[in-house]
Amino acid sequence: MCARLIGLLVLMTAWLTTPGAPSAAAPAPDPLWFDEQAASAFTVEGGRFTDGLGREVVLRGYNVSGETKLEENGGLPFASVADAEKSATALRALGGGNTARFLLSWAHAEPVWGRVDRAYLAAATAQMRAFIKAGIRVYPDFHQDLYSRHLFHQGSWYTGDGAPKWAVDAGGYPRESCGLCLFWGQNITQNEAVKKATYDFWHNRDGVQDAFLTTAQTAMAYFAEHLTGAEFAAVAGFDPYNEPHAGSYDSGQNSRGWERDLLWPFYERFRARMDAAGWRSKPAFVEPNLFWNSNLAFQKQEGGLLDAGAIGPRYVFNTHFYDQKAISGVFMWGKAADGQYAGDFGAVRDRAAGAGTAAVVSEFGHPLTGTVSDKAPTVYKAMYQALDSRLRGATWWSKPEQSGPVLSGSQWQWDIYHGRHHELMNGNPGKVLTTADAWNEEDLSAVRLDDSGRAVLRQDARLLDRLCPSATAGRVTAFTYEDRSRDGTTTLTWNPVPKSLPRVAELVGGGQYGLLLWRSDGTAAPTELHLPASFGSPRTTVVSDLGALYGLPSYGADVPIAVAPEPGGAGSRRLLLTAPAQGPHYALVTNGATAPSAELLGAARAELAAWASGRG
Repeated sequence: MCARLIGLLVLMTAWLTTPGAPSAAAPAPDPLWFDEQAASAFTVEGGRFTDGLGREVVLRGYNVSGETKLEENGGLPFASVADAEKSATALRALGGGNTARFLLSWAHAEPVWGRVDRAYLAAATAQMRAFIKAGIRVYPDFHQDLYSRHLFHQGSWYTGDGAPKWAVDAGGYPRESCGLCLFWGQNITQNEAVKKATYDFWHNRDGVQDAFLTTAQTAMAYFAEHLTGAEFAAVAGFDPYNEPHAGSYDSGQNSRGWERDLLWPFYERFRARMDAAGWRSKPAFVEPNLFWNSNLAFQKQEGGLLDAGAIGPRYVFNTHFYDQKAISGVFMWGKAADGQYAGDFGAVRDRAAGAGTAAVVSEFGHPLTGTVSDKAPTVYKAMYQALDSRLRGATWWSKPEQSGPVLSGSQWQWDIYHGRHHELMNGNPGKVLTTADAWNEEDLSAVRLDDSGRAVLRQDARLLDRLCPSATAGRVTAFTYEDRSRDGTTTLTWNPVPKSLPRVAELVGGGQYGLLLWRSDGTAAPTELHLPASFGSPRTTVVSDLGALYGLPSYGADVPIAVAPEPGGAGSRRLLLTAPAQGPHYALVTNGATAPSAELLGAARAELAAWASGRG
């Protein structure tokens, strides 16, 4: 969590499970007339992600997975393609995801200096393909934490992942020690071995950075060659380096100077390797100094790629966010509340806008067991709320035009092997880790396998499987989603329909609802929203300028409000809204109504039309 996990984790039982997903995808549904062109491209345009139809795209999903950090499956996310298929189907059907940040291991890709293991790349390609076949976009990430597990010895309290053993051996680093560190993330700034090795990477000592770039280029060229054209089109881009940090600064250097003088030139070199490997049309998902947006003042460092200029469309502003105050158990005593992270995620939107590109929060999360796990339901709800809008729920209805772009994000993490590991920590046969995530006492996986081998959620499905504008024909003006997720037995409602709209409130009742405002570009292709499993087609209500109806018809010509399967055969569905003309539109989607009358639908539509007038 990357580097910000500073809370003591004590393993407890998972607090919620849900019915499982099918073990593999059903045959893929026939594509609709626009699907092939939509999937043919993915790029950055006007500060937003767009597909092959020019529609605004939102990426939502998970990191797949922390298993890559472990040795038990050879640095791969899965033991087999069958397990990858099971995970992908569940991610789509249970988790509501359309994207996976797909973790790779440099140590396993290049176990011998200058020699790339093509068997590893072949296995990674096959597992990646399982997600693409399920209708999920992927963006690979050569992951690292604490530079390398090979810095640590069998008796170490902690471990790392990333660089190969030969890269560590070449450096001749001191025996690692973090002193009185209580939490693994402290190794980043206190463990001299980690600091020195990280410093050497950025300064390319002994050509180690050159070797990494060459391996990355070889891997990217392999993926481009061995995926079909349609499969390769589903690869959104590449994340060059997870959670970068200087290790230590040169004399007179600070974080901002390090980003300018060492980190950004590295990204430019990586970008050139992408181009040479056949990835010219795909963006690099580049991360700033991991401490640029820390919410602990004593840990925050100036950064955010401030001196890189306008970086779109060839680069995406990619960042992580963990609530270090909440994780600490000390700096935030209560739970998260409405609008808790509006400022933090607003800063991400602002920084991406300043860089002239799109943004993705490629990691966010909170421990699901341990001393601070009671905060998890509210922390996650507040994070998803902040991804959807920069406004807190209490003010959204009064000024939706200030909502800002809907942010893309990948929750940490999605590991079907949760609680079923067999990891020899740092190769120590006397220290076999089986519980939770089996890595530095983390427990953040949203999924696990039950005793029958089915994938089941460890978090509230109402929280994870979310209504989301996955592809908007035009541009999103505002969006909000009230998931009614639970904190124990308490329903969390942070965005109630205001009393000034009594018929809309009557229609929604105690149900979940989402509201999208968008400005259509007049194209024939529809706007798509992921429809959660809790929004069954017969009992879903849509109130829009395009019509008002209870129960969703199947998609077809001249059907402006309709439902269809999502690509991939996982059983997930999408709401399709076809706006025939350019201009502003609105759509309320809810599962709260039971056979509403025509009078109620009409009255709610009139209220929404008056409210939305002039806001698009």
